[in-house]
Amino acid sequence: MVRELVITLYLSVFRAIFIIFKQFPQKKKTTFVASFGENILYTVHELEKQTNDQVVILKTSQCKTDFGSEHLTLNFETSSLTDWIRSVYHLATSEKVFIDNYFGFLAAAPFKSNVACIQLWHAAGAIKQFGSKDPAIVGRSKRAHERFNEVYQQFDHVVVGSDQMASIFRDSFNLPEDRMLRTGVPRTDFFFDETARKKAEQTLAENYPVINEKKVILYAPTYRDNQLNSADLALEMDKMYQKLKDKYVLFLRLHPAVNADFQNKYPGFVINVSSYPYLNHLLTVTDLLITDYSSIPFEFALLNKPMVFFAYDLDRYTMDKGFWTSYEDLVPGPVAETTRDLVSIIETESFDMSRVRRFAHEWNKYSQGKSSERLIKAIYTEDEQTEFNKEFVNS
Repeated sequence: MVRELVITLYLSVFRAIFIIFKQFPQKKKTTFVASFGENILYTVHELEKQTNDQVVILKTSQCKTDFGSEHLTLNFETSSLTDWIRSVYHLATSEKVFIDNYFGFLAAAPFKSNVACIQLWHAAGAIKQFGSKDPAIVGRSKRAHERFNEVYQQFDHVVVGSDQMASIFRDSFNLPEDRMLRTGVPRTDFFFDETARKKAEQTLAENYPVINEKKVILYAPTYRDNQLNSADLALEMDKMYQKLKDKYVLFLRLHPAVNADFQNKYPGFVINVSSYPYLNHLLTVTDLLITDYSSIPFEFALLNKPMVFFAYDLDRYTMDKGFWTSYEDLVPGPVAETTRDLVSIIETESFDMSRVRRFAHEWNKYSQGKSSERLIKAIYTEDEQTEFNKEFVNS
């Protein structure tokens, strides 16, 4: 009850300010709202190549991406009241608005009729359910569900990299097929850019010289709702250290939602890279990925490298979150429920790389190195958008 009252108050204030600013002249301007950032970074760079639009970036506290000093970047949090009010002004006077997550303010943003709102979702694929299919919203109020749908209906276009993800977005956001934009996921362009990849590898090798001597395991678990303020890991680091320290170094990447300090007992073996801003850069130097219900595998598969799924709480997570299909059938690697099993899989190299390649093809059908370019052409040129729709119909 209190939660709904706070949300209602916030949205009422937002709407009032938005309506005032909506009376101001509209600008040839594109505003981006970033909670993750990498998709937006690639889109911004391409936008500046193809158009003369003014670019404004609104960053939430979660976003770690550095967009550079050449862009107007504002803190989109009420704790920074001046920046927040300026943010509402830019949202109300832009022609295009890009977002990379669910943002409740959209339920209180009556855009002008010519404004396009583009959902640049932060993941290339999905294992767990979200949006209207998220089991966690079952107990929410009727008004909350109405508000969720009001947000979804603001998405004029949802950018996708595969037909599977388009289907998931349609179900999650209650949207028709014609709002799916199959231009590919912008940040995946990085994996097709050999120069950018080499530069990223060189920078990481300079920052972490140990990767020149040992193979890199990246452990990137997703968050659990009951562990948002705890960095305690189910992975038994002592076992990992004893068995793998001679051959491997373990990079640790905690989910952005986790707000805690990890106490590292094995600094020569475990390196906490949670604050490193560019995940895809880390993936280029990773020899083996360990994750669970994260969306990282959908992009990591493009590198044709092995991965293991440490699903120690699979039954519980299935009940709490739900999956789009059978977990074991979906993930492109062996599933381990204990650290002992995980170590055994790594030591015996029990990987089916043909499965990884199939997974990469299925979930990255439209992400082929030109996604950012195709996206900007589609959004800013009506004829191009028509062509993309025809391409899908004929495929």
